[in-house]
Amino acid sequence: MSPRRSVGEYPPDWEAIAARVKEEAGGCCLRCGVTDAYQLSIEERDPGAGLTVHHADLNPANNVWWNLLALCQRCHLSFQARVVPEQAYLWEHSAWFKPFAAGYYASTMGLRHGDRGWVEAHMVEILINAQGKHVGPGERRPA
Repeated sequence: MSPRRSVGEYPPDWEAIAARVKEEAGGCCLRCGVTDAYQLSIEERDPGAGLTVHHADLNPANNVWWNLLALCQRCHLSFQARVVPEQAYLWEHSAWFKPFAAGYYASTMGLRHGDRGWVEAHMVEILINAQGKHVGPGERRPA
């Protein structure tokens, strides 16, 4: 399998978009929780903890909320190497990633994927429809 490659161009306001995504994440990696290295003094910095914004579908022109993940450099590289949204995922998604996965799946189903509140309110149903049978702890299938 050949490596995935980015497609598309970054928009002119990319720096503002990336800053907003990082701010919404509280200046921390969504996956591991490490604080953005650039918010710390040089003595406190972890070299692999610079906060980045990953496009889940590798399209920098697609800046809908579910496609923008605030990740530290380590998690960004790991996530990009392992997660291919277009491929079926047989296991339950990690809690932090569920809303983003549901947004992606909603986009492939022609649903209101741009409306984060709507996606989060219907997340269980979207994930069940996209993944078949997987339901998280404490969740139940809709009737």
